[in-house]
Amino acid sequence: MGGFLDILYFIVPISIAYAAPLIFTAIGGVFSERSGVINIGLEGLMVMGAFVGIVFNLFFVDTFGAWTPWVSILAAMVVSAIFSLMHAVASISFRADQVVSGVAINLLGIAIALFSVKMIYGKGQTDFIQEKIPRFNIPFLQDIPVLGPMFFKSVYGSSILAVVIAILAWFIIFKTPFGLRLRSVGEHPMAADTMGIKVNRIRYIAVIISGGLAGMGGAVYAQTMTNDFGHATINGQGFMALAAMIFGKWHPIGAMGAALFFGFAQALAISSSGIPFMQNVPSVFLYILPYALTIIALAGFIGKANAPKAIGDPYIKGSR
Repeated sequence: MGGFLDILYFIVPISIAYAAPLIFTAIGGVFSERSGVINIGLEGLMVMGAFVGIVFNLFFVDTFGAWTPWVSILAAMVVSAIFSLMHAVASISFRADQVVSGVAINLLGIAIALFSVKMIYGKGQTDFIQEKIPRFNIPFLQDIPVLGPMFFKSVYGSSILAVVIAILAWFIIFKTPFGLRLRSVGEHPMAADTMGIKVNRIRYIAVIISGGLAGMGGAVYAQTMTNDFGHATINGQGFMALAAMIFGKWHPIGAMGAALFFGFAQALAISSSGIPFMQNVPSVFLYILPYALTIIALAGFIGKANAPKAIGDPYIKGSR
């Protein structure tokens, strides 16, 4: 039993650390898709967030000191929110195909980021950051037997922020007038329009929120996991977040649960060499695991999880 607990003490904190960026990004997806706009561009928005987060951290570390990682997250949020405007304009105003627009965001995000890194640093990746997102123990909670060391010791500040954002998103979407409008334009935009709700304005706000949260996710991942930015920094994390959103049935708390599941899959791949009964499993299988689980989750749950009814349909005033 002691050995099993030791494994859990080791793997659970890593799982939570990997899940945090997915939580931010998946909840961003929830906002966008609840309003009726498909956002496959989460990967590109995360890439942009990771790039801005790291570069901002490197440039302003002398100015902000210990606060640098947090200000970097804020900068990444703003830039990715602005970057997501391209998807919003194409999808909402010009009524372009939302999937194609999302794919374009993915391609453009990595292209802009890598080109900029090459221009600034003269190589394919940035330098390593010195000020990382801090870890700390949560007073009182860390003393709880069994659960304390598992969940409340050596926790990234960003992981706590992710849980707070998930609860806040649930409250906004299901308990506020804005949330009701958001859901109504995703389910039946014509009825919402009849009630005087500005459909396109709500959708714009939702896509910008999704861009901001995905940017935060990218910056958190880069400043906790890789500590630099290169072509492989956000390696499919945005698609995993998209899967977590669908797996969580377009619900913020569900998306958080699914993100924790994918975080656990990634943690398992990394820490398998320290787990006795998994040492003989070839590491390549374990590295495939998170992506295989993503496909299984999407294949198994996409039929059962009902997306918002008007998702992917541009709204033309006066049409049904």
